[in-house]
Amino acid sequence: MARRVSSKTGAIAVKLLREGIVESTHQVQAVVCDARGRLLMSAGDPESSSFIRSSLKPFQALAVVGSGTLERFGLDDRDLAIMCASHAGSVMHARQAFNILWKCDLDPSALQCPLPAGKRSALEHNCSGKHAGMLAMCSQCGWSVHDYMDRRHPVQQFILGKIAECLGMPAAELMTARDDCGVPTCYMPLHQMALLYARLASSDSLDMERVVRAMVHHPDLVAGEGGFDTVLMRLSQGELVSKSGAEGIQCISHVSQGQGLAIKVQDGARRAKYATAIHLLRQMSWITPAMAEDLSEQFSTLNESKRLEVSGELTIL
Repeated sequence: MARRVSSKTGAIAVKLLREGIVESTHQVQAVVCDARGRLLMSAGDPESSSFIRSSLKPFQALAVVGSGTLERFGLDDRDLAIMCASHAGSVMHARQAFNILWKCDLDPSALQCPLPAGKRSALEHNCSGKHAGMLAMCSQCGWSVHDYMDRRHPVQQFILGKIAECLGMPAAELMTARDDCGVPTCYMPLHQMALLYARLASSDSLDMERVVRAMVHHPDLVAGEGGFDTVLMRLSQGELVSKSGAEGIQCISHVSQGQGLAIKVQDGARRAKYATAIHLLRQMSWITPAMAEDLSEQFSTLNESKRLEVSGELTIL
């Protein structure tokens, strides 16, 4: 588990400029960790805690892999990728989530994620793949599918055990609350989020390697066309694993270096986390200047009159 540090470094500032004039400012904290739990770099307070939100999905999917569910029902890497996804709710995404349920002989009515506004099916919810994976694991293990979202349900306890294993801590010490889709998410320090993504990149287990492979080989399923995670993973060609979370959370693994980056925008602004990620990835040489320019055109330049400007750097600890 990552060691605790009391020192704080300067936070990163993201400014919204309207025709060059500052209109809004976002404060951002970030931390980089290796798979041994060593804090390498920080901006702000690495002890600052938040809910990891949907950046937890690869580790919820990791539990599905570890349960033998994929082999039991003949699920493949595309099915695993949609379990890790916060997808756009397109026909392609909904069909992939349905594929999991169909192979497990489950009806889509078993999904308890919310029905999105203006949609006809819960399959179109951005978390439908995650929920389908949990239902598949329930079928594999003989657990009830009616109350699978309850934090006391065996499937949620199994997932928490897998997350705790990755962090090197007792599962009972993990703090949880319901995410917007109804299942538990975890509240943890930023350095633990970075540690999870460092472990994901470290190739410590075949199960983690399979999750990474599914995400980087099928980035279109993880977010969708024009989504930050999809665009970044395509550009990096398998070097980076990226997963966004709500309320300003962004986590990224560098596969060959075995390191994890976790970002939290204090006011939860999505636009600021993408601009910060691009800025820090370039600082660490995780992406090339050309890749940074390409990403900035898509995610930092908002329109003809508005753009985002990032100031501040990660400090080596």
